Amino acid sequence: MPVQPISPERLAELLADRIAALPVDDGRRARVALDGADAARPGELADALVEPLRLRGRPVQRVSAADFLRAASIRLEYGHQDADAFHDLWLDEGTLLREVLDPLEPGGSGRVLPTFRDPATDRSTRAAYVTLPPDAVLLLDGPLLLGRWLPFDLTVHLALTPAALARRTAPEQRWTLPAFARYAEETDPASLADLTVRCDDPRHPALVTAVQA
Repeated sequence: MPVQPISPERLAELLADRIAALPVDDGRRARVALDGADAARPGELADALVEPLRLRGRPVQRVSAADFLRAASIRLEYGHQDADAFHDLWLDEGTLLREVLDPLEPGGSGRVLPTFRDPATDRSTRAAYVTLPPDAVLLLDGPLLLGRWLPFDLTVHLALTPAALARRTAPEQRWTLPAFARYAEETDPASLADLTVRCDDPRHPALVTAVQA
């Protein structure tokens, strides 16, 4: 597949154009996933899209998967550093669906919960619900989001080579590396995503363009 080097600023503008062009008919609110390990900085890219999208007339709601983890009693059942549990159990998909993604279906209420559980305290954040207007965009960032049958209107995968992932992962998080290796092998997120961005060097990302058959 062709790979196009691109500046971070130009990447944000290009993605904003693509997202802003998503349909708004029938009260359709766009649900966009920025999928990537922490080392790929998906949250930073999601934040960088907020202002460009607002300038294009699309209200934005930011949500992070880190605020929708299962209770510690479940996600840490096999210990604090179990890579398979991190892959399979940490994300509370049911709550994410119920409180964020399903209300944004065409004809849905648009009423979403921005945060659910504080991962540090393991307690409810007690966040207030927010009702998004019909032309709004939800930007959800986090790792291991694809291949879970979560309903998104656009998915962007931030890819790292195994060497870059290992190099850029904080020492206290290196126990998660086998989970990302499993994700790459079993899910192949680059094949599922609408767009893939190579992020081995955050200063010089590259957009992967699918070859049309």
